[in-house]
Amino acid sequence: MTLSRHTRARSRARGIVALAVAATFTFAGCTFAPQRYTNPEIRSNALAPGELRDGGLAILTPSSVTGQEEDRQTLAFLFTEALQVARPDLRLVPLPAVLSSVNSAGLVDAYQHLFQDYRLTGVFDREGLSRLSVATGARYLGQLKLARFEQGAKSRFGLFGLSILQTQFAHMRMFFQIWDAKTGAVVWEGIDELTISVETSRERAVTLQAAAQEAATDLAKRLP
Repeated sequence: MTLSRHTRARSRARGIVALAVAATFTFAGCTFAPQRYTNPEIRSNALAPGELRDGGLAILTPSSVTGQEEDRQTLAFLFTEALQVARPDLRLVPLPAVLSSVNSAGLVDAYQHLFQDYRLTGVFDREGLSRLSVATGARYLGQLKLARFEQGAKSRFGLFGLSILQTQFAHMRMFFQIWDAKTGAVVWEGIDELTISVETSRERAVTLQAAAQEAATDLAKRLP
């Protein structure tokens, strides 16, 4: 009787180990389709159809939450790329071209002061906008802001303390304003709250680049 109980116990243990091994091999290297939750919203639209296309749009240096300052150039690049795909009719001046024009026109100090005042007041000086417009050849100037970015992981499935399947996620809030250099007014602004999550067995986070590309596409599709 005792031997029978021990035999059954060993059989159960072997069954559990076999199940664990099978589950590990089943999920090893697996990554399921990402889940995407987004809530883009247009807050203001004083642009008539065709005005943005005719006037041109220059992308200014983005602003970001603390800790993401090094990602501003990446944000500008991804946003411009999304705009070019969603709106090939627009005449865009990418950030590198804007910075080159600022330097060539001797506006580096003016550009710096423009953003210092913006951080304090939320307003771009009309004269500064006008000088940028002349330098870049674009009437409209776009200001991108990364207001929030968070990424992480949650365990979804595990055996014996070993995490086999995780939910990798990223939350992003992106804000975009378009200023009219001729009037000094905000003529368009939109915000996108975005969450991307993916079930995976790999230690691979949802990157800022991936989330930014999605949020930029959401906003670009809603431009007039």
